[in-house]
Amino acid sequence: MHIRNSAKAVIVKDDKLLAIKIQEKGHTYYILPGGGQEHGENLHQALVRECQEELGVAVDIGELIFVREYIGKNHELAAYHAHAHQTEFMFLCDVHQETFDNGTQLDKGQTGTEWLPLDDLLQYQLFPRALRTHLIAYFNNGKATTYVGDIN
Repeated sequence: MHIRNSAKAVIVKDDKLLAIKIQEKGHTYYILPGGGQEHGENLHQALVRECQEELGVAVDIGELIFVREYIGKNHELAAYHAHAHQTEFMFLCDVHQETFDNGTQLDKGQTGTEWLPLDDLLQYQLFPRALRTHLIAYFNNGKATTYVGDIN
């Protein structure tokens, strides 16, 4: 077993968070843009590639604001994810457009993107769910705990 690294983009404009909208098995949920680091890539290269694939845009990468682990055996989908161990590095990013065409390689179930109001973030099924309060704290207070641990 190995640990997979992932780079994620936290993109906020006008007090709204950009999220990828996923529809699977009759459910709608949201995730941050980004994905797995490939062998030979650094985290910034992985994030640029993933945002191009999922959003069809280039991103300007800023500071690292959160590090999250996901150890599948510790969460509600342990029966499916017991083997999974992923570390996600979440970077504050900027894009120079408000709407997006689909990228070149969409995530499974990806139907588009949506700007989620930060004030209403707790009302959305944004995964990882526990990250929502950290995002709100960061954007309300300008800082939050960087290492958020093994959350889902």
